[in-house]
Amino acid sequence: MKYAKVFEICIGSLVGHKLRTFLTMLGIIFGVAAVIGMLSIGEGAKQDALEQIRLLGSTNIIVKAKALEKGTKAEELRRLSEGLTLKDCENFRNLYPLVETVVPQRMEDVDIVTYRDVETKAEVVGTEPDFAKLFELQIQSGKFFTEEDGEEYRRVCVLGAKVKRELFPFEDPLGQQIKLDDQYFTVVGFLGEKPVGKTKIEGLTVRDINSGIYLPLKTSMKRLDKAAKGRVIRRRGYTMMTASTFEAPSQVDEVSIQVGDHKDIYKAQAALKSILERRHHQVEDYQVVVPEALLRQSQKTQRIFNIVMGAIAGISLLVGGIGIMNIMLATVLERTREIGVRRAVGARQRDIRYQFLLEALFICFLGCLVGLVVGLGLATGITYYANWRTIISLYSIVLAVGVSASVGIIFGFYPAQRASKLDPIEALRYE
Repeated sequence: MKYAKVFEICIGSLVGHKLRTFLTMLGIIFGVAAVIGMLSIGEGAKQDALEQIRLLGSTNIIVKAKALEKGTKAEELRRLSEGLTLKDCENFRNLYPLVETVVPQRMEDVDIVTYRDVETKAEVVGTEPDFAKLFELQIQSGKFFTEEDGEEYRRVCVLGAKVKRELFPFEDPLGQQIKLDDQYFTVVGFLGEKPVGKTKIEGLTVRDINSGIYLPLKTSMKRLDKAAKGRVIRRRGYTMMTASTFEAPSQVDEVSIQVGDHKDIYKAQAALKSILERRHHQVEDYQVVVPEALLRQSQKTQRIFNIVMGAIAGISLLVGGIGIMNIMLATVLERTREIGVRRAVGARQRDIRYQFLLEALFICFLGCLVGLVVGLGLATGITYYANWRTIISLYSIVLAVGVSASVGIIFGFYPAQRASKLDPIEALRYE
């Protein structure tokens, strides 16, 4: 029997029983859709994590100031350590060439940013010129501030892309003055848009560069001294303390450290911890974060998630395969007389086997196509409604098609083999 004829008979049989064919495909449809949907979520999360690490730098180490819990013990500990300071940064720089770049950052408590009658909120960061190089910032117009600006305590600033759009939607900001609370600063440059991933890795938050205003560190320490909020205020006949002395903030809130060689990152981490332990007298008012280590942990967690979700999708495909086998066995029984007639007029065993195996494969591939469409819709829906990033990879599509083909062959072979082994005489007598 020609293969074209076998294919024609196969299509005719499936079209003749549309509802049965559709119900048989349901397991495959749900399984493939689950594979596509779950893997797209996993791939999206993976890419977000990689983007986060790329923004921070795969060879960077971050040291963060950590607040002490309030109480008598905290007051005693604060006397032993003055927090994260510029002196710490100098000690970090002494690790050269193990450490290449050290960039301190200080977050200022600025409530409102204004330009004429336009107001907005922004993260005000005091830092050093190497900040732009470390985070690969693109200056869209103007320039980044210099070391000289900091040494001279100049009131200059650089705007992030979002802040620029909000304060100067139709105007060139260069040379204009903005007001940070009650202090005026001159805009010397603004940054281009920098993408920021949405996924947050545990223990790591990536700053939105676009929402920031950047000042020379020494200028911010002198002009926007947040420690002033803890000063003692004396008035006629009374003294008022606005904040407890042991709660006075560190000089800097965060230090980004670039390691010269990727393979030395853990060696540098150990050296930094040693310096901090010695200088802070064992007071844990800091946190050392290695983005690469967090990425590895995130990827490990993601792999577990993919395995669990893949197992669930695999169970759906297994159930779909069992459904195919059951329907095909019932079909063989229903068409016993038809098989006998075909054998009687010259059809070989392999022709019968090919026919039923082709039917099983066709059900799987058709279910796979529908499942792919449903999976794509599922991924799109997740992105739209849950605001999760999803990526449909070629790997997930190939995997879904390959598994579907395997299910069709494995679960369709036994019914096809059974049909081909029927005795023609007994099949013709079957009622």
